[in-house]
Amino acid sequence: MFEQKDEPLLGNQAFLVRLFKSFVVTLLIVSAPLMFGSAGYHVYGDLPWIDAILNAAMILTGMGPVNPMKTDSGKLFATFYAIYSGIAFLSMIAVILAPLLHRLLHHFHLDEDD
Repeated sequence: MFEQKDEPLLGNQAFLVRLFKSFVVTLLIVSAPLMFGSAGYHVYGDLPWIDAILNAAMILTGMGPVNPMKTDSGKLFATFYAIYSGIAFLSMIAVILAPLLHRLLHHFHLDEDD
């Protein structure tokens, strides 16, 4: 997916395309858990859809819940969704930062005559 250290540095245009692709992959990583979390908060937490989406988005981005869960099933769902969201959040950050960090490291490994 990325160029090897003996290959030349990727051009700016191609690098921007790579960044855009990473952003699109991140949106895909966000969309499924957001829909799953919204449905879970709506069903198990007895929240209206707008509050369910808000809670799912806040947990998914690491901000914390907005509405307290009143049912045991809602509390259990919120627990497991929060654990999953922590992993998903780290994955999103990794996908976004991978092209930037790779370019930085690749730049340091270039020969001086490149």
